[in-house]
Amino acid sequence: MQIIPVASGKGGVGKSLLSANLAIALGQAGKKVVLADLDLGASNLHLVIGQNAPKTGIGTFLTGESSFEEIIAPTDYDNIRFIAGDSEIPGLSALKVSQKNSLIKNFQSLDADYLIIDLGAGTHLTILDLFLLSPQGIIVTAPTVTATLNGYLFLKNAVFRLMAATFKKGTKAHEYLTKLKNDSTSLQRLYIPKLIEAVSGIDPVSADKFKARLKKFRPRLIMNMIDEPKDADKAQKIRRSCQQYLGIDVESLGVMYRDSMQDRALSSRLPVTVYKPNSVISQAVFRIAEKIMQGENSSFDEDSSFELAAEEATDDFAAKMSYVEDLLGTGALSVSELAEMIKTQQYEINQLKNENILLKSKILKAAEQGFKV
Repeated sequence: MQIIPVASGKGGVGKSLLSANLAIALGQAGKKVVLADLDLGASNLHLVIGQNAPKTGIGTFLTGESSFEEIIAPTDYDNIRFIAGDSEIPGLSALKVSQKNSLIKNFQSLDADYLIIDLGAGTHLTILDLFLLSPQGIIVTAPTVTATLNGYLFLKNAVFRLMAATFKKGTKAHEYLTKLKNDSTSLQRLYIPKLIEAVSGIDPVSADKFKARLKKFRPRLIMNMIDEPKDADKAQKIRRSCQQYLGIDVESLGVMYRDSMQDRALSSRLPVTVYKPNSVISQAVFRIAEKIMQGENSSFDEDSSFELAAEEATDDFAAKMSYVEDLLGTGALSVSELAEMIKTQQYEINQLKNENILLKSKILKAAEQGFKV
């Protein structure tokens, strides 16, 4: 079974969208898939796949109300079973070690070709440990500065978590890492390759063990919510930072365009790959699923994976423009209607900007009054 943890440095970048639709695509290819909602405290993956609010899930399993087998539910889609999360039981975002270990043990014993784990946003230790269940977890990010930065920081925290798990108590490497943790400024500035070099001088056995683990760590990146082909270049920045500062190679699984079709699919309680399989976003998911299946027994070449992602971004953009041209050509959408739509959207954007400026001024005034008091 291949475990595919799906994570993001921040929320709102389409992590759950990717997890749900990737499960659908793999299921349609004849693969047995278990989709698990581990976004504990904010579980809503059942909505993306059109399931009713679950009565059992991770929450009832961890509290002992259900067995693990009882929380694995069938779905309306071939080859796909679903494990719901639980957003109503407090404290689930911070699992006890025994709970986490029990969950991992049951996950690893599942009878499936793929286990897709939709993780919560952020870098909580539980999230990092579940992400590290596979050396090829998926990071979903977006082209905005904050999203790309958070995607990189997530991977940085994952590398440090892997290091902490490798440097066992009682070793010189562990002592060295502990000292660095007490000086957080030095730790943040220290590049992983330099840190490994330093550890090699005092504890070569631990250093070699970590280097072997780090070599196997090959996270995969998806740049979501892009608007034009050049947005795909942001993935290269993450890749270069990971190579230089973390000493890891990141592979690209491709890009996904921002698509309003997803909102329509969600309101229809259907995954977009089912609601509109020929849409640009659905085709991107099917491509990603195909790459994952092709990579079951081989690894990607890093350079070619990013070059391919750039080509796919260009092709998908052409497909989006072709769709608009088709609407114009068939008369379903006139040039004047298209122009009016753009004007309306621009007006709405300007209104939001004005409201934002007004709110900022009110906050500043309130702050000033507070200081005077």
